[in-house]
Amino acid sequence: PLIHGGGQERNRRAGTENIPYIVGLGKASEIAQRDFPKRYDHFLALRDRLQQGILSRIPQVQLNGHPTKRLPNTLNMSFMYIEGESLLLNLDLEGIAVSSGSACTAGSSEASHVLLAMGVPPEIAQSAIRFSLGWANTAEDVDYAIDVLPRIVKRLRDMSPLYQKHVSSAK
Repeated sequence: PLIHGGGQERNRRAGTENIPYIVGLGKASEIAQRDFPKRYDHFLALRDRLQQGILSRIPQVQLNGHPTKRLPNTLNMSFMYIEGESLLLNLDLEGIAVSSGSACTAGSSEASHVLLAMGVPPEIAQSAIRFSLGWANTAEDVDYAIDVLPRIVKRLRDMSPLYQKHVSSAK
């Protein structure tokens, strides 16, 4: 048992079931099922708009994950030669909330073990950012992120010794 007591619950939990919460969960499930097709299409359109905007404006970016078999509201991309945490902090200053790495490594500075297991090299996994879109996000939100992101990536790459090495070796 998690909490002692609860004879009426076969000694597994104390207290009585929270009926209003149970009813609320049922209603939320009903609404989610009803609105799923509309929300799916909304998420997919925004995610694809964000992905295409990033890929068309920023060089040396990699999609992490399958091109089509993935969640419609989530985009995980690596931005070569910069730290994901630095990108996250700079985006936060611009009012854009993202996560670095994967959901499984939230709160950790280590490269995502999920990305590493997918075959993403550690230095690329370390530069990953996860964009998660919600039902309230709009095309304008996505366009704002697409407008802000190239400037931040350029500034961080200009400070990156790895990027400077890459640029000098490409000449």
